[in-house]
Amino acid sequence: MPAPTARGAVTLVLGGARSGKSRFAEQLAAASGLSLVYVATASAHDDEMRERIAHHRARRDDRWRTVDVLLDLAGALDAETEPDRLVLVDCLTLWLTNVMLAGADIDAEIEALLVALSRVSGPVIAVSNEVGYGIVPDNALARAFRDHQGRLNQRVAALSTRVTLVAAGLPLDLKLPKAPNE
Repeated sequence: MPAPTARGAVTLVLGGARSGKSRFAEQLAAASGLSLVYVATASAHDDEMRERIAHHRARRDDRWRTVDVLLDLAGALDAETEPDRLVLVDCLTLWLTNVMLAGADIDAEIEALLVALSRVSGPVIAVSNEVGYGIVPDNALARAFRDHQGRLNQRVAALSTRVTLVAAGLPLDLKLPKAPNE
């Protein structure tokens, strides 16, 4: 399947932890031939997270420009999307965590993100964790996170032109762009 290059095309790449979703999204983006922006939403709070971030950065070559965004993802999309530039957001899960931990209005932030995604002027790939397959968390914060993440994924998938689930490094397309005659 070709990389997204259409104006306003949104691709959602879902998967579990260590499923290969980020690598798949990066390969898809690199195949576009467009200028590349990596919107990183991770915050390095400990050594393990610093190592993860370093690993992700080491995979990307000098074609990528990295923009760190902890909270204002909608603003970053407005600022960074252009017809000849592909923006990869990695990931919606960490962004949602940042929003929740900041005590922000979660519904308002999600709505702002969805509005921004609906008006992008260039292709966007968003990476997100599929968190609904596990056990029911034992505390209210974890349950709230799981519920918000599930609803966020559903809403982003609904406006996306392509949705791909990655499991064990293997992509499975759940939704593909419609052919021009459909």
